Amino acid sequence: MSAAVAGDPVAAARSVAEEGARAYQRVFTERFVAAYALGSLAHGGYAPAVSDIDLAVLLTDVRDGDAETVAETGRILRERGEPYRRLSVFWGSVTALSQGQDDGRFPAIDRLDLAEHGLLLLGSDVADRVAVPDADELLVDGAWFALTVLATDEVIAEVHQPRRLLHDPVWFTKAVLFPVRFFYSSAVTMGRAATNGDAIRWYLDQPGAVATPLVRLAAAVRAGAALREAEAAPLLAAGLRQLYRRYAEEQAERLRHAGAPDGLVAALTRWRGRLGD
Repeated sequence: MSAAVAGDPVAAARSVAEEGARAYQRVFTERFVAAYALGSLAHGGYAPAVSDIDLAVLLTDVRDGDAETVAETGRILRERGEPYRRLSVFWGSVTALSQGQDDGRFPAIDRLDLAEHGLLLLGSDVADRVAVPDADELLVDGAWFALTVLATDEVIAEVHQPRRLLHDPVWFTKAVLFPVRFFYSSAVTMGRAATNGDAIRWYLDQPGAVATPLVRLAAAVRAGAALREAEAAPLLAAGLRQLYRRYAEEQAERLRHAGAPDGLVAALTRWRGRLGD
């Protein structure tokens, strides 16, 4: 990476994504179709201190062993250190994506991001062939994603007694701002992708918004402010459980009205119960 690129965080992140694209092209050879930048690197709002570098890899088809190949290639790239450690790879076949399906790792919200904002890095531009998920699929997919990342034993333990959250700015900002983005996308964009900046501004303007001091701190840390335990600890204790309880309750109600699978609503209800009162 050149000194000029290294001095420009966005250019440095794009360089990482481009190197990742070339690495996946080498391992998949003739089955490689294209690679795109997604997320904040593609549509703006990239925060060098905490943002993931989202890379989409599209193949002609998916075969046994591809998941292991994607994981191993990613591991090798991340061994280069920062900012490679924040490389997050979505992958699947053009055939599946054109049918609105996921045969690799490509959640609905990221398929939508590819179709609407994907930034071609390498290969043939096939983003216009991606089937755009509808609002109901985005709603359900977003709820499952929230459960996957926020309702784990590790996160629930952190809600009750923060440890890692007090020292890891990347995890701190994600843990606080994920539900804020979920609130925004559910209420404003009907499940479509939302930038952190838009979501934060909208949320802080809402009457009755909970944990607003915690959200403001997460926004500041995302922008590069230091994460200080003495400042973060009381705000996490007072606000994180409030945020998660509000999200679980509102999303469960919204999903009931949308006729979502009973298992999803039940999972949100169980999560709410584990958060306590």
